[in-house]
Amino acid sequence: MYLAIKHIHLTSIALSLCLFLLRGYWSLFLPQLLKMRWVKILPHIIDTVLLISAITLAILLQQYPFVDHWLTAKVIGLLLYIGLGTVAIKRGKSRGTKALAFLGALLCFAYIASVAVSHNPLPWS
Repeated sequence: MYLAIKHIHLTSIALSLCLFLLRGYWSLFLPQLLKMRWVKILPHIIDTVLLISAITLAILLQQYPFVDHWLTAKVIGLLLYIGLGTVAIKRGKSRGTKALAFLGALLCFAYIASVAVSHNPLPWS
């Protein structure tokens, strides 16, 4: 069961990132495309699967945020990623603001991935 859940989790991460990259590009250069119905719905479905698989993995591995520091770091990184992603795709008032938020969100994603691989909240130290 663990391997199946981990595969679902990793697949949802890849899908979520690909869709975020596409929506980030559209936000900067083709914002009218963000109005399509599937673009508004699909990210929520993918991210729900991602969150459920993450919680399931934490329970299976008996590793929890605020107990395991690396997992706490991932959750904090995720919150920053979501906040910056919202600015990059929806709330940014200018192209410059959206671009900076998009870059920041991608850096958060890289941090989260590094923490996940290393199980260290300071993966580059």
